[in-house]
Amino acid sequence: MFTGIVTDIGEVLELEKRGDLRARIGCTYDVATIEIGASIACDGVCLTVVALGREPRNWFDVEISAETVSKSGIGGWEVGTRINLERALKLGDELGGHIVSGHVDGVARITAMQDEGDSTRMTFDVPEALAKFIAPKGSVALNGTSLTVNEVEGRSFGVNVIPHTQEVTTWGGAKVGDAVNLEIDTLARYVARLQEWQA
Repeated sequence: MFTGIVTDIGEVLELEKRGDLRARIGCTYDVATIEIGASIACDGVCLTVVALGREPRNWFDVEISAETVSKSGIGGWEVGTRINLERALKLGDELGGHIVSGHVDGVARITAMQDEGDSTRMTFDVPEALAKFIAPKGSVALNGTSLTVNEVEGRSFGVNVIPHTQEVTTWGGAKVGDAVNLEIDTLARYVARLQEWQA
């Protein structure tokens, strides 16, 4: 489990297609504190660490299934891509964002950006099947970042990204047309499922 509070910006150092996709991610984490088998959210996708190293910089390797690639924006990764990272929660950690599973539901696309005060208002288009789960003042995880929804209109919704978030995540480099990993709020998913059972 995660909170959507990004703790590092990683960089894709290597990509290798085997049976699955294997990626090497450069980071500033102390790899001595990461165990093989640990979960790290990479742009919001929960991935399992399969190898660690320190040369030429700190890095960890993950293996990514074809299913995960098909449901996320990972297929667009290339060497040099910068990604948001968050290590899994430990008991006693502060819950600063919202409960995030790291199981991405689909891909949203940035359709508009405009400055609003010091913040940037971003508008996203989402797949129709996911739009019903997004509510004004609810939470979403976008590329692993917990954000509050401002408004929803059909398949579009908007968020404001404050300067601090833009500085400590990859959002400072976002542009119209970018595809981003979307995870809907876990509570919304379960409420919808309960309503299906009651129907």
